[in-house]
Amino acid sequence: MSTPALSSTAASSFALLSSVGAITISRPKVPCKRRRQLRAIPQRAALVEARPQSVPAIREGNGGNNGSIPVLRPGGDSSVPSFRDRADDMQAEARAMARAVNATVYSPELLFSKYGSRPIKALRRTLEILISLGSFAFKLWRDELNGQLDQNKRLRAVELRNVFTTLGPTFVKIGQGLSTRPDLCPPEYLEELSQLQDALPTFPNAEAFSCIEKELGLSLDSIYSSISASPIAAASLGQVYKAQLKYSGQVVAVKVQRPGIEEAIGLDFYLIRGLGFLINKYVDIVSSDVVALIDEFARRVYQELNYVQEGQNARRFKKLYADKQDVLVPDIIWDYTSGKVLTMEWVEGVKLNEQDAIERQGLRVLDLVNTGIQCSLRQLLEYGYFHADPHPGNLLATPEGKLAFLDFGMMSETPEEARFAIIGHVVHMVNRDYEAMARDYYALDFLSPDVDVSPIVPALRNFFDDALNSTVSELNFKTLVDGLGAVLYQYPFNVPAYYALILRSLTVLEGLALYADPNFKVLAASYPYFAKRLLTDPNPYLRDALIELLFKDGRFRWNRLENLLVQGKKDRDFSAKDALQPVLKLLLGPDGEELRALVIKEAVRVTEAIILGSVIGTYNSIPGLMRTLIFNGNETGLLVMSNTEQESMMELREQVLRIWVLLQSSENFDPTFLQPIIQPYKRVKSQYTEGEISNGK
Repeated sequence: MSTPALSSTAASSFALLSSVGAITISRPKVPCKRRRQLRAIPQRAALVEARPQSVPAIREGNGGNNGSIPVLRPGGDSSVPSFRDRADDMQAEARAMARAVNATVYSPELLFSKYGSRPIKALRRTLEILISLGSFAFKLWRDELNGQLDQNKRLRAVELRNVFTTLGPTFVKIGQGLSTRPDLCPPEYLEELSQLQDALPTFPNAEAFSCIEKELGLSLDSIYSSISASPIAAASLGQVYKAQLKYSGQVVAVKVQRPGIEEAIGLDFYLIRGLGFLINKYVDIVSSDVVALIDEFARRVYQELNYVQEGQNARRFKKLYADKQDVLVPDIIWDYTSGKVLTMEWVEGVKLNEQDAIERQGLRVLDLVNTGIQCSLRQLLEYGYFHADPHPGNLLATPEGKLAFLDFGMMSETPEEARFAIIGHVVHMVNRDYEAMARDYYALDFLSPDVDVSPIVPALRNFFDDALNSTVSELNFKTLVDGLGAVLYQYPFNVPAYYALILRSLTVLEGLALYADPNFKVLAASYPYFAKRLLTDPNPYLRDALIELLFKDGRFRWNRLENLLVQGKKDRDFSAKDALQPVLKLLLGPDGEELRALVIKEAVRVTEAIILGSVIGTYNSIPGLMRTLIFNGNETGLLVMSNTEQESMMELREQVLRIWVLLQSSENFDPTFLQPIIQPYKRVKSQYTEGEISNGK
């Protein structure tokens, strides 16, 4: 597949930036005595119901918790999570941070120092990658020559999954990304690659249990009343066990990091970074700084290796987004969390790509995907803190119909200026304001301030005039991104790292939606959110975008307002009370004089439309014979205006009445919010003569 330009840049960035995963590389030795002890544990490890036993005293030193254990909820109910006040929770988190004090951080200099002096190892890894992928590509080429491409799809899909698994971290992540793209991969490949999300090869229990004891400074028997006999999932960086805490009886998920993962990831990033330098130097069509993108992504991946950091990410994410009744974020159990062990609340659920299993619970995949899209929009555009790896293994549908987010290792942030610029950009696209769209690229940090955007405008116009022949709701996100990339590749665009992760996040969600419904459009599901923000957000950037949308050439575009209200009402958080407040505040402000003049003029036009429209309606309702008798045969004598003018007047009247009905039907509607418009209109109305009003001035 070839994708030019910005799309190509983003795609190549994803191919590089999606390069993190894990397989077992090495197995640290375990003393014989310890091995015998650990082998005995799985024999009683099947998860069973157990009453809370005595609280273990956590040893001081070795990362212990200094004897502090959270207490049960009042009433002693052991089936629910334990309760502690915020101070105790902070202390437990601080102890977890102390246990992770030696966590590895990303350093390009250290990677170069470590692997630059080991060229044989680097060359061996490079050859391993080239041989594995080259062999697979050769088989595909041979299938195509023999006309067996379709016949061998299942076989090749299995082989590709095995290739990615064998090659390790980088390619597991690539496979995870491809597994969510039904528009790129046939169903056979999707089914096989989806196993890379949580069905990777496991590493021995002995190593996992040894890691838990070493990290927490406690024996397993003192922590758990039971733990699953084998991992219930094996993901890219670690594997997960289901366990029951001994002190409370709470069921938890225990994630343990893979041994040797830092070595595998370090070598891969060393090689990828070297490739990035070559791309920057020799590949002209890629205008982004690929090395900077790789460094940014690598820093986030190394943060994933610190499970305390992941726990803090989960806590922050829950604080920001789990206030919605349809979103669930599990709690972190800090007393049993360290740099390589993460203990969190157990969540029952079904992966989001298991459509049949979800529907058997009476749920709809598209409803859950739409919840994910709405939550992602809040993440990207309200607080700017977002989950950058929402593949199906990290998204569960709970039996109650909630969307549960898991795995908070890879998070990112959208700069504040860019958040508003993205909203404005969508509005400018809908409004076909290509000059404003081009200027948005400054705020998005795609272009440096010294770049002239005027040559970009005709290219945007040519593309979007064609693309927008369909309504916005019919546009596919990937098609839009690819097409925009084809337009902009010739210009000096730079794709910021945060934007690459945004694209990945949204394309994954779109892929999940397309899996359930090939006709699903992310932009259609997203536009109600954009309309609501545009109508209610007081940010100056969005306020200006709203005014640009509603006013053109001194006239108010009622159809735009009606469309915004229709779309905005589809968002569950929309409030008519807050709608248009940004514009009304501007009307009353010192900078609103010009806008007040336009509003007053429009108010007069609307009054005229309502009054005369009612007269026209009444006049037209009179039977023709009666009109002839009443007006002495002159049916047009009363209305000195053409049919076109009458139709325009009636259309305006109907639009205004529809908008009024939309506002009235909204919750918390308060007619007094129109006072800022009515009062200036009353003061100025007397200045207009009857002749001026009839001329629409």
